[in-house]
Amino acid sequence: MNNPTIIPLSVPNLSLDILDNVKETIETGWVSTGAGARFVKDFEEKIAKYVGVERAVATQSGTAGLHLALRVLGVEEGDEIIVPTLTFIAAVNPVRYMGAEPVFMDCDDSLNMDMDKLEDFLENQCNFIDGKVINKLTKKQIKVILAVHVFGNPLNMEKLIELRDKYNLKVIEDATEALGSYYLEGKYAGRHCGTIGDIGVYSFNANKIITTGGGGMVVSNNLDFLEKVSFLGAQAKTNPLYFVHDEVGYNYRMTNIQAAFGTDQIDRLESFIETKVRNYELYKEGIKNIEGLQLLGFRKDARANHWFYSIIVDKERYGIDRDRLLKKLNDNNIQTRPLWGLIHKQKPYLDNQGYRLKRAEFYEKNLINVPCSSNLSEEDIEVVTELLRRFGK
Repeated sequence: MNNPTIIPLSVPNLSLDILDNVKETIETGWVSTGAGARFVKDFEEKIAKYVGVERAVATQSGTAGLHLALRVLGVEEGDEIIVPTLTFIAAVNPVRYMGAEPVFMDCDDSLNMDMDKLEDFLENQCNFIDGKVINKLTKKQIKVILAVHVFGNPLNMEKLIELRDKYNLKVIEDATEALGSYYLEGKYAGRHCGTIGDIGVYSFNANKIITTGGGGMVVSNNLDFLEKVSFLGAQAKTNPLYFVHDEVGYNYRMTNIQAAFGTDQIDRLESFIETKVRNYELYKEGIKNIEGLQLLGFRKDARANHWFYSIIVDKERYGIDRDRLLKKLNDNNIQTRPLWGLIHKQKPYLDNQGYRLKRAEFYEKNLINVPCSSNLSEEDIEVVTELLRRFGK
């Protein structure tokens, strides 16, 4: 069977309604940044209201937001930051931008950072001296835990915040994949991913659940942090009129034309999530009787945005391994991808410490992501599931 139509992995769901906003940016001349970039302000306010915080600061990308977050939290050259190895490399590279070093943690079966291993590492591989966490192996101070809500599945924030407070650390929530995900039960019921740690970051890259083509957003319940993020992201102008700069800043602002897309996209987010959840259930029904395939679930005590769908391939039971299935699907115009290459295996990070990395190795070898766009049709899902059925034993 050869599918003649390409079914993409994850593409934007755009409306021509956006054109009115874009037309305004052209007519006013405010396509970039500055005082007249009204859509940036509108988008920041809409995101803040949606996730339930007082303020949000737009950035050029999610990566830029993470870089600014690390700087605002006082990370310095020679410090260490705890990060997951199972994530996209953009979550880790900003650590190096700061001259700091990552320490890699394993994942649990939600694909998120394993909190039990994190606790074990802090208790047994570190010393807690004068309010500082010192890595026994490297003798360096650990200042921040940067944790990712992988594929929009909320991580165990209750445990993470407990460890943060116990060890006087800071937490950055990389919620770049998790806009729209929030907790239904427990201490943080009703709270959105990204709003619980010290600083949270969202992304609006083209493959995210809403998009501005690029762009990101930083949120925090600490308004001083956000003021510093805004200041540094706009070239650190101490006196904007006379161009006085007392610190090194960055050109990390979102453009008005990007935000013109975002103000429309955020209004449609809930409908996108509704579609994502429905399509996930269709996939679940479609593969439940296919021997050797398992669709990974999402937390039951949270409303996950269901950004990406992940299938685990059991070679012995399914008949072929993940890599052969990946090739067969792509050869049939079904855009699928493997999990990211684990970051501790990437050339720039081969010498960095990793702690009890095991589950991540399993998922790297056996996981495949299938099409999940919010404009994916029921017919598309039937095509994908039929091919999955045919390629097995």
